Amino acid sequence: MERLIFHIDVNSAFLSWEAAYRLQHGEELDVREIPSVVGGDESRRHGIVLAKSIPAKKYGIWTGEALHSARGKCKDLLVLPPRYWLYVQCSRAMHDILMEYTPRIQKFSVDESFLDFSGMENLHGDHMELAENIKERIKKELGFTVNIGISNNKLLAKVASDLKKPDRIHTLFPWEIEKKMWPLTVESLFMVGRATTKKLNNMNIFTIGDLAQFDVELLKYKLKSHGEMIWRYANGLECSDVRKSNYMEMKGIGNSTTTAFDLEDRETAFRVLLSLCETVGIRLRDSGNCCRVISISIRGSDLLFYGMQKKVDVATDSTRRIHETACSLFDRLWKGNPIRHLGVQVTDLCCSDFFQFSMLDSFDYEKDKKLNIAMDEIRLKYGSGSVMRSCFLNSGLPPLSGGVGEDDYPLMSSML
Repeated sequence: MERLIFHIDVNSAFLSWEAAYRLQHGEELDVREIPSVVGGDESRRHGIVLAKSIPAKKYGIWTGEALHSARGKCKDLLVLPPRYWLYVQCSRAMHDILMEYTPRIQKFSVDESFLDFSGMENLHGDHMELAENIKERIKKELGFTVNIGISNNKLLAKVASDLKKPDRIHTLFPWEIEKKMWPLTVESLFMVGRATTKKLNNMNIFTIGDLAQFDVELLKYKLKSHGEMIWRYANGLECSDVRKSNYMEMKGIGNSTTTAFDLEDRETAFRVLLSLCETVGIRLRDSGNCCRVISISIRGSDLLFYGMQKKVDVATDSTRRIHETACSLFDRLWKGNPIRHLGVQVTDLCCSDFFQFSMLDSFDYEKDKKLNIAMDEIRLKYGSGSVMRSCFLNSGLPPLSGGVGEDDYPLMSSML
């Protein structure tokens, strides 16, 4: 076998980690065995289901659903608040165990990892025994269960880990694709979302097998390059490496927030944008990049979404510059309606080692750079609330939307 890739996925991660923590601290009730969910703060309009138990799933509750809708399906539903510090600890503990088996690990998200065992057959022996050993160690030592998918590439390993849950091991090698993967609905394929599913259904493509056997040239005509990519995935064709670094090449960095109250004035909206730009700026500088394109997005109380972007003359990693551009875009974009959601994103990234200044620009880049570095170091060492801008005092708004910490990097959203 040329390659051997494992995909390890924690079952109902947030809920499992919460359950394990409670049991380890003396509670007798295992929240995984009753209808329960981890949900956002409804008072701040973040009330959606982040993770659900298997009994909750039987009531038709799904991840991303509004909590009030979930409660309507199950009157005895237990709603648990998220504890992100706990999730980071559990993720690290699992990663420490995985490092004992191979150094070639790609942390795909907080609860998923790819492991490369290629060429290690003499060290670990049979791949099923190896997977069983890893799965049982995590269960025994950490108190939660995982699914493990095994194949010769990352795509098939990920599909395999999703086949049947919880606490299972599945293989999906190329010779098993037709039997195990092709009967699945097309929306279960990686990179096929709701919008793409609708387009494929309109083309009489309902299963992954339908997609795999469809005319790829027609898919390219209908869906452009995305059509060819998902056709390749449907045929199990994927060859990306398991990257050792948690970071991967980024196309953009962004942050957004749903506010606890409708924003109805320009000044408050600017402060929210500043909070978002602070976090985006820190992440951008931490990645060693500058950006050339800045964009914002707005969702009103009517839930309609609209956005705008601008290409800046000089690539920047300055929080102040990003905020100034975001505010300028806001003034051009906002229609005066109440706002419930704002977002800021930077794209077209380039290396920050060198970039060209404009002779007509009076902005003091060196002074601004020193200020940003000093604030970044203080926040990373003492926490996001250790230093803040005066405009956030008594404003009721967070100085940093999303917070900052050593794990506050954008997790990868694509395998490629």
